[in-house]
Amino acid sequence: MHFDLLESFLIGAVLSPTDAASVFSILRSKKLNLKHNTASLLEVESGSNDPCAYMLTILLLELMQGDASGGKTLYMIFAQVVFGALIGVAAALLSAFVLKKTGCSGNGFDSLFVFATALASYAGAAVIGGNGYLSAYITGIILGNMSIPNKKSLVNFFDGITGLMQILIFFLLGLLSFPSQLPRVIIPAIFIALFITFIARPLIVFGILTPFGCPVRQQILVSWSGLRGASSIVFAITALVSSAQIESDLFNIVFLVVLFSIAFQGTLIPFAAKKLDMIDDKSDVMKTFNDYTEEVPVQFIKLPIKINHPWANKKVKNIHLLPNTILALIIRGDKRIVPRGNTVVQPDDIVVMSGSALESDYIGSLTELEIDEENEWIGESMSNIKFDDDKLVILIRRGNRVIFPTGKTTVKQGDVLIINQSYKSPQKSMTEIK
Repeated sequence: MHFDLLESFLIGAVLSPTDAASVFSILRSKKLNLKHNTASLLEVESGSNDPCAYMLTILLLELMQGDASGGKTLYMIFAQVVFGALIGVAAALLSAFVLKKTGCSGNGFDSLFVFATALASYAGAAVIGGNGYLSAYITGIILGNMSIPNKKSLVNFFDGITGLMQILIFFLLGLLSFPSQLPRVIIPAIFIALFITFIARPLIVFGILTPFGCPVRQQILVSWSGLRGASSIVFAITALVSSAQIESDLFNIVFLVVLFSIAFQGTLIPFAAKKLDMIDDKSDVMKTFNDYTEEVPVQFIKLPIKINHPWANKKVKNIHLLPNTILALIIRGDKRIVPRGNTVVQPDDIVVMSGSALESDYIGSLTELEIDEENEWIGESMSNIKFDDDKLVILIRRGNRVIFPTGKTTVKQGDVLIINQSYKSPQKSMTEIK
């Protein structure tokens, strides 16, 4: 197609990364539970090829500008990989230390701190000639696999940031593209897209995965899941703003290839997974993305231990708990104690218990009732107050105090009663249907 040799290499470098966010979004939204840990494989591959593509793009731009030499090129590759990896590891370990030791996990400060860590990881590597993308990726990999406070909310926060960045990148793509210029590059763009999809990526995937004994069906699906997206757009913009002389219409070619990949390949990934019999009903793709909400239906209860509590001064092994509950943690002042059988529960401890979350067709609605001076319940004990059969007072707020009522609890003026009213879900249970 009469492209200059270095420009053809540049187009290949710009289009080489697969778009992690697009792949993840499809797998999550369709809940494609794939066999042979294919989702994890795609996650690692999609995230790790961006730094490599960036390095190739910068290297080719320097070659096109005539600034590259053998020694300079080797040093650049060394600096990109080594400095990027070192800064990424250092940023992750320092961030984890701060999160664990300073207790900054409240009011969203931890999200801002980790966001700043990502920026610092990228910038710190870039300043000294390292690969900022590699550094930020390694920082995220390490933090994502460490036990840090408030991890679930951090993952949700960055999911939102990822979506926002995708929107901004594609909006920028729309601003920079001119539909009137697309017809003149549509033929080479289609040929490039077809070559990448049906020849280049399958050859590389089969060449890499076959020696590891991966099933052919998995290799076909991995080949098909190489979506192009935001990364290619960013690298195309990087090439356009450089001082390299580019004769081809690089940006519009990338635009059409990305459009083809998202619209054609992305739409058919669920279909391909089913036809290749790659759906695994025994696994959960959400585990790949640190989302355990549906996998662990557990709730926690905080129980203060007063001096006259039946559990005070008793060993854990001598405490009779409700079925399907466990004593998960003891909070004693500033200490967090993981209980063992011989651990003694002391007065003023706070015991945290865990049990199964409610899974039922019966759900409840909470309402507040403030006891004013004319209320007839003032001075009455809870056992003497008649409620409807579907209502129960589960909490009383009395000033700054929180009271869990018993039958002997007396209602006072100014109390706020938290009442739970249970009602049947309109959707019948399987038992009732049968």
